Amino acid sequence: MHSKIHVINRQGTLSPLRLDGVDVKLLSIRINSKVVKEGEEYSLSSKHLILHHPPATQFVLEITTEIEPQNNTALEGLYKTTGNFCTQCEAEGFRRITFYQDCRDVMAKFTTRIEADKSLYPVLLSNGNLIEQADLPDGRHYAVWNDPFKKPCYLFALVAGQLVSRDDEFVTCSGRKVALHIWTPTQDISKTAHATYSLKAAMKWDEEVFGREYDLDLFNIVAVPDFNMGAMENKSLNIFNSRLVLASPETATDADYAAVIGVIGHEYFHNWTGNRVTCRDWFQLSLKEGLTVFRDQEFSSDMGSRAVKRIADVLRLRISQFSQDAGPMAHRVRPHSYIKMDNFYTVTVYEKGAEVVRMYETLLGKKGFRKGMDLYFERHDGQAVTCDDFYAAMRDANNANLANFKMWYSQAGTPVLTVSTSYDAAARTFRLKCRQEIPPTPGQPTKEPMLIPLALGLVSPKGKDLAITSVHDGESLKFLKDEHGNGVTTVVLRVEKAEQEFVFADIPERPIPSLLRNFSAPVRLVSDISDEDLLFFTCS
Repeated sequence: MHSKIHVINRQGTLSPLRLDGVDVKLLSIRINSKVVKEGEEYSLSSKHLILHHPPATQFVLEITTEIEPQNNTALEGLYKTTGNFCTQCEAEGFRRITFYQDCRDVMAKFTTRIEADKSLYPVLLSNGNLIEQADLPDGRHYAVWNDPFKKPCYLFALVAGQLVSRDDEFVTCSGRKVALHIWTPTQDISKTAHATYSLKAAMKWDEEVFGREYDLDLFNIVAVPDFNMGAMENKSLNIFNSRLVLASPETATDADYAAVIGVIGHEYFHNWTGNRVTCRDWFQLSLKEGLTVFRDQEFSSDMGSRAVKRIADVLRLRISQFSQDAGPMAHRVRPHSYIKMDNFYTVTVYEKGAEVVRMYETLLGKKGFRKGMDLYFERHDGQAVTCDDFYAAMRDANNANLANFKMWYSQAGTPVLTVSTSYDAAARTFRLKCRQEIPPTPGQPTKEPMLIPLALGLVSPKGKDLAITSVHDGESLKFLKDEHGNGVTTVVLRVEKAEQEFVFADIPERPIPSLLRNFSAPVRLVSDISDEDLLFFTCS
C-alpha cells in the first residue's frame, strides 16, 4: 500500500503531525522525496505515527505500508470476504489501510490506483470517475479512479473481485448522462432490476424535491452477501449487503420491495446530505443520518402510500426509540461523549434525529423547509459542519423564531405532553391547555421546556373539520387563513413553555380535538379525550 499525500500546513509552524494507524506495518516514509528516519524525525505507536518536525509549508508525504486484508477479522478498513476485497471505513476504518488523519473534518480529493491479478480480480472499483485502465504483464491489470470532490476518508471505498453488472443510464435535469452499474456475484444479477428502478427514481426525486443533481459521470452499487455494515454511502461507490438490494417476484414480499426502495434511496441521498456536506465530528452524526432518514422516508412516501409509510415509521419510533429514551441507554440526538463511536449508530440518532428534521418542516412549512435546505447547501457545500449550522440555515432562510428548538439535540428523553380542553358555548370559544414535562434521564436529572410543534384540527360531531380563524396563545392573537381567505383546518401550535393555554374563537359547537396530526412531534401524548371520542375518530 503506497500513499502520496499533499499536505498544507495551515498553521505555518513546525508543530508535530499525528497520523492515525492501526494494524498497519510501516515500510518507509518520505517527505519531498527524502527518506524520514525513525527516532528524531518520527515515532510510531500501536495507534499513531507522529512526524516530529514536518515542513512549515506545503509538502508531499509518501508512506509505504503493508496490510493483510485476508486476515482482517475486524472487518474494518480493507478486508477479504468470499473471494472479494472490499472496504468499510465508517466510522474509523481508514486507519487500518494506511496512516492518515482519520478525522471527519479533514477533507481531500482522492485518486486511487488499484492493481491486481486479472483472472482473480477482474473488477476494480473505487470512488469517483474511472480515468484510466489497462492490462499489465504477467496477467495483471490496473484501474485509476479520480474523485474530484473533497471528502473525509471514511467515505473512501475499494472493491476488487469477480462480479458482474446490470448497466443502465440516467439523464440528469441538466442533460448529463450518468452510467449506472449494479455489481453482484453472477448468480444474483437477475434480482437487481428493482434496485436499478429504485436508484433512478431516487435520482429523479432528489432533483425534483430538493434540487440536487448528481455530480459525477457514473454511479456504482456493489451488493455482496456478507458485507458487514448493511449499507454504506461511499462517494459514487455504495456497498450493500445483498439482502438490501436483491428482490425477485418469486421470493420477495411487498415489504422487501419497499425496503429496497428505502435503503437504495437513503444511501444515494447521502451524496448531498453526508458527502458533499459532511459532519465536523462524530458528535454531529445525526446531521447526516437524521436528515437522510427523513429524506428517505419522504421518498418512500412519494413512491407508495404516504399514510401507510408514516404509520409504520411512527410505530417503529414508539416501539424502539421511545423504549431507548426510557431506559438506561437514553442519550441525546447529539451525544456529548462516547467511548467507541460505533455504539452511537442508534434509533435515537437516526429515527429521532429524523423527527427533529421533520419538526423543522412542520414549523416552517414545506416551502420554508426547502428554503432552509437550499441555504444549507449554498453555505456549506464542500464543508464539514454541525447541527448548529443546519439550525442556522433553517432560521436564517425564514427569519424564523426557533427559540428552545436546539434542546431537541441536547436533551435526552421523550417529552410527555398533557392536554386538557374545555368549551364555552356562550362565548363560542374552545380552550386547550398544554403542559410539557421531560422525564429525567441518566446524566440529565432536570430538563428545560422545549419547542414542541402541536398540529391539531377541530372536528365537529358530524366528523367535519371546522374552520379555525384565530388562536390566542396567551400573549398574542394570530389570525389564520388559507390561500382562499378561509379559515384553516389544521394549525400548528408552538408549545414553548412548561404550561401554556391556547384559545380558539368563533367555534360554533363543541369540537373534538384531533391532536398531534401526522405525529407532529416525537412526544407521549396524554389528553382528556374520551374513549367515545377516540372511537369516533376510528370510525370517521
